[in-house]
Amino acid sequence: MPLHNLALIENWPVPTAATGVVRADGTVLGTHGPTTHRFPLASVTKPLAAYAVLVAYEEGAVELDEPAGPPGSTVRHLLAHTSGLAFDEHRVTAPPGQRRLYSNAGFEQLGDHIAKATEIEFAEYLHQAVLAPLGMNSTSLNGSPAKDGVSTVADLLLFAAELQAPRLLDPRTVAEAMTVQYPGTKGVLPGYGHQNPNDWGLGFEIRDSKSPHWTGSSSSPRTFGHFGQSGTFLWVDPTAGAACVTLTDRAFGPWATEAWPPFTDAVLAELTEL
Repeated sequence: MPLHNLALIENWPVPTAATGVVRADGTVLGTHGPTTHRFPLASVTKPLAAYAVLVAYEEGAVELDEPAGPPGSTVRHLLAHTSGLAFDEHRVTAPPGQRRLYSNAGFEQLGDHIAKATEIEFAEYLHQAVLAPLGMNSTSLNGSPAKDGVSTVADLLLFAAELQAPRLLDPRTVAEAMTVQYPGTKGVLPGYGHQNPNDWGLGFEIRDSKSPHWTGSSSSPRTFGHFGQSGTFLWVDPTAGAACVTLTDRAFGPWATEAWPPFTDAVLAELTEL
């Protein structure tokens, strides 16, 4: 039975949109729109970058708790947005571990750290460690590991299946990445204001009980993923046993805060009927 509610993206005020839903075993339950169209990912780049960092960790190139970023910060702090770095500036605004300061600069320093440790430019390391093994041949990183990825729904469905049933990483590593780091830390979720707590794993936002939120009201607290300012998102709901990728070419704004949650709720409602 196809997921008819994926067609709701037709009603969105965007020039181009594509979406798809996938199970852990790689079964694509449905798609809608041009799934091979390459979209700028904006911050949906971060989960891909984080996965490459975790490959570097498993390969022994880095340790999660080794120094990286500003003084006192570690790889773990950078992945969990608790390094104290500002949003888009390489400037320290808080001690590490005390506040959840969502930081593009932090992911850029993370990319530099991995490049130095592996002696491979980060974009190439991402390609070798994640993109090529998963067959994500239409995905590339041309700039910042925080926001300059380009990909397709078809490629990101491959990644979303990997997140549910890891082959490139030990499942225990992935479970750690989806576990709240520095519990109780509050901070701002971009586009949605102050959240207390503002829970994140290692490069992935964790829904928990956040409100308002970009996922649905029926999304389980275990849901994790990321959204991007280019009108993109990827969520995995372990309770529903599926993941959804949606890419558009209109910048995030009020249209998205209004359209995304009911879309997700409609998709989840259909999943319960399968």
